Amino acid sequence: MKFAIDVFGGDNAPGAVIEGCVLALDANNDFSLFLAGDEKKIRHELQKYKTDLSRIEIIDAPEIITCDEQPTLAIKRKKNSSMVKALELVAEKKADCFVSAGSSGAILTGATLIVRRMKGVKRPALAPVLPTREGCVLLIDAGANTDSKPSYLQQFALMGKAYMQGVMNIENPRIGLINNGVEAEKGNELTKHTYKLLEQTPINFAGNCEAREILSGNYDVVVADGFVGNVVLKLLEGLAGTIFGMLKDELTSNTRVKIGALMSKPAFRSIKKKMDYSEYGGAPVLGIDGGIIKAHGSSNAKAIRSAINQARKYVIGNVNDSILSAIADIPVAED
Repeated sequence: MKFAIDVFGGDNAPGAVIEGCVLALDANNDFSLFLAGDEKKIRHELQKYKTDLSRIEIIDAPEIITCDEQPTLAIKRKKNSSMVKALELVAEKKADCFVSAGSSGAILTGATLIVRRMKGVKRPALAPVLPTREGCVLLIDAGANTDSKPSYLQQFALMGKAYMQGVMNIENPRIGLINNGVEAEKGNELTKHTYKLLEQTPINFAGNCEAREILSGNYDVVVADGFVGNVVLKLLEGLAGTIFGMLKDELTSNTRVKIGALMSKPAFRSIKKKMDYSEYGGAPVLGIDGGIIKAHGSSNAKAIRSAINQARKYVIGNVNDSILSAIADIPVAED
């Protein structure tokens, strides 16, 4: 297996990205890496580590695409950027998967324009993995398509099923449709039409999922249009930060509480680990003709290592082949 890494994507690039690559290489010996970015700076960072350089190939790419650039213009104008060069390796089938902590918009645009959609896929979808009490749930779509059609959501469900089977080893994932009520007749025209489609789709459809049930553990995949999915994702990120901030304030408010907090520290540490995005790696962009993993913008070395391991599982799990097969087996839905 070969993975193309955008070394200069993310807030902590290139240091954290290189360190994460080294950690990933040390953990498994069944893949090699293309490192795209400024060659001199990459070689300088690699000098800090004792690792097998024979498994690394550097692709010189002096330009950087930043988060404040217009995605389409950046992808078209910066042909020598680390992101574009890494994506081209996947498009040319020289690499199996692309990993970057760079701009979400640029990654989605580049994946669509350079690598392109898989045959039969109407729209790609961003699918982050969220922690639940007992495991995790895949949220699809989380922002790639703000305007969707029922047939898009039907394909999202199939793609989510393939990912959870191939990467998370869940044999028959339970799939829910995010809605404002559990009854089939609830929702807007999009969700009501989608509900009927999902009932006819060869998936383990668990019905409508209200927002309060997304992290309940009762679903393995929750499907939404990109607008709703992105709102859900940003709300959960903000809520987690607020709750941890409130807990910290209260647990340091006086000596008596501090003593109690000290005794409960192992429990708090366990909860923090479950909520830590660096444990999950990144969000796959499903429906693209090649693996695409979008790591969190503030990824540290641990998160990059997890994202590369996620790419490894993605390839081993034959996720794209499963998506192609699933989509080919269902009739084209009319919206």
